[in-house]
Amino acid sequence: MLRVIGKRLLLLVPTLLGLSILLFAWVRALPGGPASALLGERATPEAIAQINEAYGFDRPIIEQYFTYIGRLLTGDFGNSVQTNRPVLDEFATRFPATVELALVALAIAIAVGIPLGYLGAKYYGKTVDHVSVVVSLLGVTVPVFFLAFILKWIFAVQLGWFPPDGRQSPRIDATHATGYYVLDGLLTGELDAAWDAIVHLVLPGLALASIPLAIIARITRASVLQVYGADYVRTARAKGLLPRIIRDRYILRNAMLPVVTTIGLQLGLLISGAVLTETVFNFAGIGQFLADAVFRRDFPVLQGFIIFIAILYSLINLIVDVSYSLIDPRVRVQ
Repeated sequence: MLRVIGKRLLLLVPTLLGLSILLFAWVRALPGGPASALLGERATPEAIAQINEAYGFDRPIIEQYFTYIGRLLTGDFGNSVQTNRPVLDEFATRFPATVELALVALAIAIAVGIPLGYLGAKYYGKTVDHVSVVVSLLGVTVPVFFLAFILKWIFAVQLGWFPPDGRQSPRIDATHATGYYVLDGLLTGELDAAWDAIVHLVLPGLALASIPLAIIARITRASVLQVYGADYVRTARAKGLLPRIIRDRYILRNAMLPVVTTIGLQLGLLISGAVLTETVFNFAGIGQFLADAVFRRDFPVLQGFIIFIAILYSLINLIVDVSYSLIDPRVRVQ
């Protein structure tokens, strides 16, 4: 198993190398050059020359690339144009908020999507099945930002059940040791702060969970339908095994492989796709910071985020592959 993990980690090298070449070429192919694109309307000849000298854009292209690679290997993604702070520091500050939001959204998607898909397959062609199909279609077709606005208007503005934005109420004087507000509240014993952070996560978590919930439900339904007709399930029923045992050991366990793959991919999408949700709910995470970076032409932030997501996806795929052998004993990682 360790050898397999090592091989998969080595595959990160060519992946990141190819991605670095694409990002390097992308920035230098911008209209007018990277300095002109970075300055925008402020692009005077003097300012362009100053930026080219500061960032090394006036040096030979090969020298620029190797300098760029050297900085990436040391974790230097440059400084953000918005804050003039290192990109890595900005990510470290904002990453916990996005992780909290993504994990809550994924938990909602799994807790609702898997049972919904299973019930849809179990009662195929009946009302429950039709409901699961309708819910999954709505989850995919309704835009996330529209659902976010609807949830915010109904449950925050009209009913006042949940806060409309932010990660925590200003009245809460909480200790933020790790940046994960719920975890911080539990570790320090500030349960009121932990609960307040959870309440702030409900609406954005529901909005962000809509698409993965629909996809997980559809994949679970299709996979369970395929397993339901298998010979070993019919044999288990003929032996008179309890329905619970048939469901847990014979149906769900064999149907979970494609579902686990989907969950892993959705986690990466949740972290990378939280831009709209964080913007609507003013949730201070990577997504909101990335949205500002797009409008302000903050290319160091955009490059760092793309590389970060590539590493994240590779690690998630590794975890998913390793988990196959734990879910289904017939599967062995080669």
